Amino acid sequence: QGRRPAHQSLIARSASTFKTASLPAAGQPVYNVYIAMHEQLFPEFVDSADTLRVYEGDKLVFSSQKDRLLPLMDYLSRFATEHTSVVIFDKIIGNAAALLAVKAQCREVFSPLGSELAVQTLQKYGIAYHFSRTVPNIQRADGEDMCPMEKLSTGKEPEEFYQIMLEKINRAPASGSQSS
Repeated sequence: QGRRPAHQSLIARSASTFKTASLPAAGQPVYNVYIAMHEQLFPEFVDSADTLRVYEGDKLVFSSQKDRLLPLMDYLSRFATEHTSVVIFDKIIGNAAALLAVKAQCREVFSPLGSELAVQTLQKYGIAYHFSRTVPNIQRADGEDMCPMEKLSTGKEPEEFYQIMLEKINRAPASGSQSS
């Protein structure tokens, strides 16, 4: 505990540039009463240990400190049916996270790091996106290749990718889990 993920220093540097970046909504200006609030909350999110936050209007409805896609999958399985038109803050949004954001009925995403593949998906589904930095694709932690989930999600539709993720999660050994 107390250790920050390797990408944390990049995220911290990105947060300071976020406020000066233009904020396109799928290529168009956003006129939303909550946008200023979300812009103010974003730097606090970046500095936090949370990896995902989901807002409905001005209400935080979900947060997580889990890694990778697990927070989005957790949100989808437990809360997504109760909320629509949500705003997602995620530390990294690649195409895999973008597809899951579509499944979560998201209207807007904020992230210090997003991929061009994610931008294409978000634009296709009319989801506003605000990235401090955009890269061609999300890389593995060692930087040697594309992230496996970015690869796996390429060319998939949201429901199709969600089902693949459910299968992966259900096949994974439940280490450290408790049953009742």
